[in-house]
Amino acid sequence: MIIRKVEEKDLEAVSAICMDSFLQSVASTLSDEGITTFSNIAARDAFLDRMRGDNLMLVAENNENVEGVIELKEGRHVAMLFIRPESQKSGIGRKLLISALNHAKVETVTVSASLSSVTAYENYGFERSGEIGESAGLVYQPMELKLNKPMHA
Repeated sequence: MIIRKVEEKDLEAVSAICMDSFLQSVASTLSDEGITTFSNIAARDAFLDRMRGDNLMLVAENNENVEGVIELKEGRHVAMLFIRPESQKSGIGRKLLISALNHAKVETVTVSASLSSVTAYENYGFERSGEIGESAGLVYQPMELKLNKPMHA
């Protein structure tokens, strides 16, 4: 398993992993608006635009197959963290998160966690930091991780 920066050739796989995982664990809890919003954010060309900006994007690769992706926005906010559904709960998310946090530019990193991913983020050491919110149909729990605290094992 290697963690490396996303390359343009990875974007189809990255988009597919995000959509597969989203459709399996999040979409059923959202409105049509939320599903459309996420589909637009997870589209290949949307990733390409963000990749050309200030967002750090890393993939976990195993035997030349992309298994997961993380996107760190402006060095302060986890914008995406998705693992191929069949590879979840195998430590890939933790490896991606640790690698991304090495590039953090702030002491407190935030995430707007889908409600189905709150427990996973709590396992990574994040804490809830506000009330559940909604934006463009996406329902989320604000969370934060203080980087001077170790992540849970």
